[in-house]
Amino acid sequence: MGDRALRLPRPEGSARALVSRLRGLAGVEDLVLGDHAVAVTFTETPPQTLVASLLAALRETPREAPAPPALHVIKVRYDGPDLRAVALHAGLGPEEAAALHASVTYTVELLGFAPGFAYLGPVPEALRLPRRSTPRARVPAGSVAVALDRTGVYPFDSPGGWNLLGTAVGFAPFEPTLGARLGLGDRVRFERVL
Repeated sequence: MGDRALRLPRPEGSARALVSRLRGLAGVEDLVLGDHAVAVTFTETPPQTLVASLLAALRETPREAPAPPALHVIKVRYDGPDLRAVALHAGLGPEEAAALHASVTYTVELLGFAPGFAYLGPVPEALRLPRRSTPRARVPAGSVAVALDRTGVYPFDSPGGWNLLGTAVGFAPFEPTLGARLGLGDRVRFERVL
């Protein structure tokens, strides 16, 4: 990753606490969290003392976030073009699949793909299925989708390969003047609307 960055195994525990702890280290310019790794970029080639501080911070990250996470309720109209296929995969009817998706409180586990796109999880086992074999050239903004063990809301019209369950009503994951509405560790509930 060059002489100003390190890629390290991501420790278990709170993503919010990890980001807070690492961003607080002098010399850390940016970081990217993945499922199993964290990439840290420094303002200059890090001295060994900074690397040692970084490794200590990774080991000492609390398992729980230091502050209570926000809870967001997102209204969803379960009208997605893939709802029937997801329901069939789960051995459920479309109404049951929608109810199952809305029955869980999800956690923002990762941020990425596009500004404001939050990877929420875990999805109930019955609703876990792979990405579509052929991605769509255009997924409408506000689409609520699932793939593997995650769900999310598309912040913009964009290409995408997730299975579309419905449409968020009155919720924009990204506001140009405010930025991303969901943060690491936040909790999300989907509420069915007609």
